[in-house]
Amino acid sequence: MMRVAVVASECVPFASTGGLGEVVGALPRYMARLGHQVTVYLPFYGTVRQQLGRDYKTVISSITIPFSHYNRFLRVMDGGKREDVQYYFIDCPELFDREGLYANQGGDYQDNWERFGLFCRGVLEASKQLGVPEVFHVHDWQAALLPVYLRTLYAVDPVLRSSGAVLTVHNAGYQGWFPPETIARLLFPWDIYTPNGVEHYGTFNFLKGGLVYSDMITTVSRRYAEEIQTPEYGASLDGVFHWRAQEMRGILNGVDDTHWDPARDGNLAAHYTRENLAGKADCRADLLHAFGLQELPATTAAIGIVSRLANQKGFDLLMQAADALAERDLAIVILGTGEPHYERLVREWAVRRQERVRAQIRYDDALAHKVTAGSDMILMPSRYEPCGMNQIYALRYGTVPIVRATGGLEDTVQEWNAESATGTGFKFQDYSAESMLQAVDRALDAFRDREAWQTMMRNGMAQDFGWDKPARAYAAVYEDVAHRRG
Repeated sequence: MMRVAVVASECVPFASTGGLGEVVGALPRYMARLGHQVTVYLPFYGTVRQQLGRDYKTVISSITIPFSHYNRFLRVMDGGKREDVQYYFIDCPELFDREGLYANQGGDYQDNWERFGLFCRGVLEASKQLGVPEVFHVHDWQAALLPVYLRTLYAVDPVLRSSGAVLTVHNAGYQGWFPPETIARLLFPWDIYTPNGVEHYGTFNFLKGGLVYSDMITTVSRRYAEEIQTPEYGASLDGVFHWRAQEMRGILNGVDDTHWDPARDGNLAAHYTRENLAGKADCRADLLHAFGLQELPATTAAIGIVSRLANQKGFDLLMQAADALAERDLAIVILGTGEPHYERLVREWAVRRQERVRAQIRYDDALAHKVTAGSDMILMPSRYEPCGMNQIYALRYGTVPIVRATGGLEDTVQEWNAESATGTGFKFQDYSAESMLQAVDRALDAFRDREAWQTMMRNGMAQDFGWDKPARAYAAVYEDVAHRRG
């Protein structure tokens, strides 16, 4: 048994904006099932307070966190245990009780350096009273300062110096860049502000600090662990990723079967299984009704897109191919929000080609499940995709993915081979509208053979993307780190 503290800015069901929250919501529960003692630390956002209601108590009434010219004071809230995982929340209302997690309508909060600096140091101070773990598992730039603190200001602390740190990078494009004076404001020694330390093109880069000072690094797919060592995908940190390559592991995210299962999903019009696919037709009819396409013939493919509307997700390709797609025998339903530019273009596309394209520019978890189950195909033409979850959900629901071969999309989707009746979907390599359209055409050709199509659906549903295997891989990383520190 190991003692592990998971430190993150998001966690389902308390506060989440996407994949990070889903991973932190699931992985600790599966680690606990393996017999490990797991604690999760999160900021006590206003949304967390609402989620918990009265189901929390103060476990530490005051911790002083010093800054360059003042002190902040925080409390630690005990959220109790859920499925053998202990939850604690770092409470500092002036920093965390806000409209959004990281930003409001005016943009990123200018004091995010202070908010997440306090969070990381607060976790270290709280763990000294609540239980020091053998390994701190920190996620993304918001928690990446914890290893920096651990190896600098706390390097000789007799209670913490044997604790290890693992950093998971969910998306290298988000790094936490702040002015150089942040070093002094957070009381770090200036000697860490070097190209071999936290300095990055004249900024204090929180993610880079975590990369330099963590014992091991993980990313959310095998392919992405390779890609971020290149200039194309490393977001200017490729040299650091390459330098730490021996201590880096790519571990694919899992799917939480309690939330994503077509045999018991309460959001669906009908349930179905790999052995009995009959209910999927009802799900398709329900989806098309929700988007006003109920007259669509059964022979016309319904392609779903559940996505953030952004360049990273390939919406530049979609817009380039918009009219060409609408000329094909298909219908496209789009659900999501994102960059205002793409929200406007998608709305215009849906008005211009409403007989083929419908869109709902909003986030709706229940409708996302309906799109995943009711579509015949899911389209994900991402420029890059560290892991991607929608293609995994689609496979679980017998919905065939059409994806660009990058990151986790490459790792999880196998190209369909009609001769051997193997494969689970369709991939394209070049980041171009032409390559994407060719993959769509291959999928439409395959869709005409109903028997072969059902074989492909069942192939996808047979894949094991549960959390058991990833949890064991993380446990091996923890044990490696604990052994090094021991």
